[in-house]
Amino acid sequence: MKMIRKIWGIALLGAVLSSCSINKLAINAVSDALGGGSSDVFTGDDDPELVGDAIPFAIKIYETLLAQNPRHEGLILTTGSLFIMYANAFVQSPAEMLDTADYQKKQNDLARAKKLYLRGADILYKGLEIKYPGFTDAYRRGGLDVLLAKTKKEDAPLLYWCVAGILSAYSLDPFSSIGLGNRIRDELYPMILRAYELDPDFNRGAIDDFFVLFYASLPETMGGDKSKVDLHFERAIEKSQGMSASPYVSYAQAVAVPAQDYTAFKEKLEQALAIDVEADPGNRLVNILSQRKARFLLDNASVYFIELENTSEWEEWEDAE
Repeated sequence: MKMIRKIWGIALLGAVLSSCSINKLAINAVSDALGGGSSDVFTGDDDPELVGDAIPFAIKIYETLLAQNPRHEGLILTTGSLFIMYANAFVQSPAEMLDTADYQKKQNDLARAKKLYLRGADILYKGLEIKYPGFTDAYRRGGLDVLLAKTKKEDAPLLYWCVAGILSAYSLDPFSSIGLGNRIRDELYPMILRAYELDPDFNRGAIDDFFVLFYASLPETMGGDKSKVDLHFERAIEKSQGMSASPYVSYAQAVAVPAQDYTAFKEKLEQALAIDVEADPGNRLVNILSQRKARFLLDNASVYFIELENTSEWEEWEDAE
């Protein structure tokens, strides 16, 4: 009997001592599955509300796994980018479409979106720091070019989402971005250029779509260059095979509105609305959300165009079209 208890005790002790390694193996396995999983589960869905409700829970699962496996590249990318995607699609965009009567809610939601953007970018920066020690302050020390030269194609998503998160955050609060100009010029712009160099076809033209907004919106001192906008717009359309509504919406907002060109604005948004969301199942959700934004912009064009502020003028323009 004593021998049985002794054998059982040894077996139990062995199980306890090995539980840590087993747990680590399990976490690694789940991390690999989730961190490298298909994003089509989200982007291919046709129910934005379902996805919007599900993503926060998914983010918390990823964060829990990341806390146990903080150096897992796939988890770092997935967790950080999910924060940024959620902030954009399900916090900022709905806030921007709120009625003026909901001013306080709009401001609260935009402030929340900024925090989510920065939270995601921080995770992604840590991922770059793990792979390339010294990355997070390299631009201040003048060593960013050396580290960027070491990056590989697999790093393009990290670079892209970092830049997207930071710029999106500060675009919501211009007063807090005083002094950001140098950072955009010396860090963020080189990062997105490197991402484009590493993988110009990333996500079927996502960086070209980004450049439409970037080059059109920023002054030359920060990297803006309006002469490059049309080129990247055409490339975004080409790389997405004309099946993405997003570039058309980007062009309407970043180019047509500042130029007060309602004809181009209307044309681009109608092209966005003409996209068949079923033609590209993996991008279905993104197209649905982009078309919602396109419809909102068209319905509220008088807010963006001086000549349409008067209702009668707006109706005359519509009749002329």
